[in-house]
Amino acid sequence: MQIEPIAYFHSPFPTKFGIPRQAGLAPDLPGRIVFEPGYRNPDALRGLEDFDYIWIIWEFSQTGKVSGRGFQPTVRPPRLGGNERVGVFASRSPFRPNRLGLTSARIGRIEFNAADEKGQPVGPVIHVLGADLMDGTPIFDIKPYVGYADSHPGAKSGFVDSNAWKMLDVEIPEGLCPGDLDIKVLKEVLAQDPRPQYKEESDQVYGMEFGRYDVRFTVREGMLSVVSISRVR
Repeated sequence: MQIEPIAYFHSPFPTKFGIPRQAGLAPDLPGRIVFEPGYRNPDALRGLEDFDYIWIIWEFSQTGKVSGRGFQPTVRPPRLGGNERVGVFASRSPFRPNRLGLTSARIGRIEFNAADEKGQPVGPVIHVLGADLMDGTPIFDIKPYVGYADSHPGAKSGFVDSNAWKMLDVEIPEGLCPGDLDIKVLKEVLAQDPRPQYKEESDQVYGMEFGRYDVRFTVREGMLSVVSISRVR
């Protein structure tokens, strides 16, 4: 079977660094699904406006294959500190045999006849919230989330249940955040601790591109402090 992208995702993340490690952790994080020309038919989305969530099937397009190593049966999840190995099929690691990702995202709104910045029609656009995808991610399929079949309250989650994610407090000095940058969304993203989990240096300055800005920060004793925000795009 050969598959091709039906759409591409657009988000504030031009690189992998800083993207929430799961969907929904930054619930107000905006994103857009823009369809390829052959799929820009509003009829294909008829009825989707009555759903709250969708499933997105996509590609880990920036996760390269390790040359000469072949199939790797184990990975090191960030939830376990990046040091303990589990089976690849017991994880959500991007290093998978077919590099396919699955995300549940909340529908913000649907533009059935959208236009780009130049006023050119681009067909329907789905605006979503809380997705964990990089800008430019290829999308292969979209399906509606249905609560009676897709929700399993109380289900066991393996090693995730015994390794709670520790969110950070976020401090952004007054006047540092530009007026066109959504400070609420930025704080949601930073609170997830974008750092590699094997790094613990308290004095290191990290950088993350978010939208048109480069955000620099440090982390010490559970507090993430933004030290600079500069425009890059």
